[in-house]
Amino acid sequence: MPSASSSSSAAAAPGRTQYLRLRGHAAFRQRLVLACLTGRPLRIDGIRAEDAEPGIRDFEAGFLRLLEKCTNGSVVEIGYTGTSISFRPGTISGGDVVHDCGTARPVGYFLEWLALLAPFAKKELRLTLKGITTGEGDLGVDLLRTVTLPLLSQFLPEGTSFAAPLELRVLSRGMPPLGGGSVQFRCPLLPTTTGLRTLDFTSAGRVRRLRGVASAARVSPNMASRLVDKSRGILGRYVPDLYVFADVFRGEEAGKSPGFALSLVSTSTTGVLHCAEALSGPGVPPEDVAERASHALLCEIANGGCVGRSHQAHALLLMAVGPEDVGHLRLGQLTANAVQMLRDIKEFTGVSFKIAPALDSAADEAAAGDDEAERPKRPQELIMSCVGCGVRGARKAA
Repeated sequence: MPSASSSSSAAAAPGRTQYLRLRGHAAFRQRLVLACLTGRPLRIDGIRAEDAEPGIRDFEAGFLRLLEKCTNGSVVEIGYTGTSISFRPGTISGGDVVHDCGTARPVGYFLEWLALLAPFAKKELRLTLKGITTGEGDLGVDLLRTVTLPLLSQFLPEGTSFAAPLELRVLSRGMPPLGGGSVQFRCPLLPTTTGLRTLDFTSAGRVRRLRGVASAARVSPNMASRLVDKSRGILGRYVPDLYVFADVFRGEEAGKSPGFALSLVSTSTTGVLHCAEALSGPGVPPEDVAERASHALLCEIANGGCVGRSHQAHALLLMAVGPEDVGHLRLGQLTANAVQMLRDIKEFTGVSFKIAPALDSAADEAAAGDDEAERPKRPQELIMSCVGCGVRGARKAA
């Protein structure tokens, strides 16, 4: 474990809690999740201290409330001005939890990081979240179901008898701004004697199929059909195995606001998943939404790696809390969030990553020949390696 002297004040007096001190609102959720996994008390200062409206936002306070529901014994203290919080994590308890996410951020803001805590709980987590199911800036429920959960399943040990499947069910769609959607999440548990599996994922392979979901709520079903047709026209030139499913909701299952969205996922020959998503806006036709999502997916694929940019930080966290064995992961160009995750992992767990260039990516470019000389070069891919800190599950072994 790292010494707290680098980011904390002098050693606390006997009987007083010694907090790991960090600053700023960036990486707010991942720091709280790291605190829960490692059991380290956390204090965050300077939260939007220079903004016109300083302090934590309502959705950040909502994430803290959700953590309190999913844990037992957690203590949260928010400063008078809201620019500082103290968090003493308790035991990850799990159980039946229902939470209203509001309309400031979609349910993906809450679930994408909370899902990483679920395997370490004492009881099976059966989580129901209500709010906006697909929104700008956060992962939609379709990408959580088709990309985030498969990534998490790669770290779960094989051959273990789980009490529940790893699943995410969309009960009703909720488009912005009023939401009204609902999802149910369930996750298997890790026993105390079993941690996560060591990941060795360095072969990206080639894209072999594309799948998508064109969702529509409280609008004409023709909107979903136009999304499907436009995305097929763009992506069909690259991969023949292409299928986009139209998912139209009506009545009470359609939420409170009209809208439509397109989620796309590519799968390679080695199981690599890249994803992209686009959402409707006022006066934006379905063709523009489909074009934006399709081009975003192609950019994700061009970035390379075995994990997409939206999930780099999640994969790095799971590697760091995995077993005390060497794991390897191939990534494309690192995002700012992934770089911050590497720093936070060092602070909370003491785990350092070895970063080396993926030499075979340069060899592939050289082997392409002179005909490829005019093509733009792909970002340099990296091999991330580390030895995990061996966080165990909280469930008692049968």
